[in-house]
Amino acid sequence: MKNTFSNSGMLNWLGFFANKMDVSPEKIKMLNICGRQKNVVPTIDTHKRVLIYTDASHEDLFYTLWEAGFGEYDIWIGEGTEPGSELTNAKLKNVINKKISEPTVVFIVNEKTRESVRYGMKNDLFTKGSVHYVCNEIRAVIMSILGVDTHDTILALMAESIVIEAAITASEGQIIAVEPDSGSRRSMEENVEKFGVHNVQIIPDMSEESLSRIPVPRLAFIVANHYLESDIERLLVINPQMQFVIYTLDLGILAETKLIFDKFGIQNMEALQINVSKTNKENVFVAQPAPWIIIGGAE
Repeated sequence: MKNTFSNSGMLNWLGFFANKMDVSPEKIKMLNICGRQKNVVPTIDTHKRVLIYTDASHEDLFYTLWEAGFGEYDIWIGEGTEPGSELTNAKLKNVINKKISEPTVVFIVNEKTRESVRYGMKNDLFTKGSVHYVCNEIRAVIMSILGVDTHDTILALMAESIVIEAAITASEGQIIAVEPDSGSRRSMEENVEKFGVHNVQIIPDMSEESLSRIPVPRLAFIVANHYLESDIERLLVINPQMQFVIYTLDLGILAETKLIFDKFGIQNMEALQINVSKTNKENVFVAQPAPWIIIGGAE
């Protein structure tokens, strides 16, 4: 893939804005999206200062960012692969109709942004539909167990909200979302668009044909059903060292998983149950569904 900006050009722009804003270069997040689909919205949402290198392949970038709710953010726009042209400084909401037609740098600042890893996003942030999302506290524990890396490849079976949080963390990786139910698949597609994550590949099932079209995952997160054994068997075909994290509310599946793991040589099984109680509007504690999380890895 051809890079519109040379390495020296990107570093020159970085130094230019570091000097202009009187900040250390390490406090600026760089993002090169020339000819690429990358997670721009989540990056801006979690960094105070973002320097974007872009070109005509993202001509409507400003409108996209405005739709994401960044209208009040301060931006500086410079054109060209090297510093030198006059900068445009404005609120993003005032340039939403500006088209990008040449190599352009966009420096975005919002000092109020919290630069932190955000596990356990509130459920009301996700698209409503047929999906029943796990409570955000349990999702935070699951994300911690998954240990998602920036360049990770993870398969998630019927795990809509986990897909979004994993995709945000694996910004240079790939999340494969398996959604057999058409309603859940629509919700998944809407959430992908809503959160601006471009590293999610949605497939309809766990058939050999569907699995043959995906990158090889390191880990599979599975919301278990009664096809668990065949799902695990197919995943081990594409990656004999697959790591597994299984989610279930079914005591029968919990017991069956040990037999399945033994059958396929999946070692170091661990199981834990997560219990969460939350106060409702009447200040009464209400117990949330308490899933078992089962962990194991092939060797």
